[in-house]
Amino acid sequence: MEFKIPEPLKVEHAELHVELRKATRESGHLGEAANTVAALMHPHFVKEEKYALPPLGLLPQLAQGAVTRDMADLLPMIEKLKVELKEMLREHKAIIAALTTFADAARKENKLSYVRFADKLILHARTEEEIIYPTAILIGEYVKLKLGL
Repeated sequence: MEFKIPEPLKVEHAELHVELRKATRESGHLGEAANTVAALMHPHFVKEEKYALPPLGLLPQLAQGAVTRDMADLLPMIEKLKVELKEMLREHKAIIAALTTFADAARKENKLSYVRFADKLILHARTEEEIIYPTAILIGEYVKLKLGL
């Protein structure tokens, strides 16, 4: 079975990439700080899109009570997320620290749109930690329970 990342999450990640790419083209300390954020975020986003976000595509079906045998195919993804969760949370801390440096540089250059962008990314990380990752894990547990695995 193919597990698709929900469109709103795909769009959000794409928009964050576009804004960050723009910031990396800035000169001086601001551009350097943006490049540090980008270097930390890219591998992290790849992990999320590989095994943390695709299970969320099942939410509409699961909410309607539809559980099928082929949903068990997502269980290795969920196990990978569980194994990697502590590392992903550590990555968030590093990303947030880099975003704080980036926001400070943006404030010094009076580029407040980048300060708002940093705040948005920090909120995005909190959303993942408090909602997305736990939901993905619960999806796996629910599927296991319903399939008797």
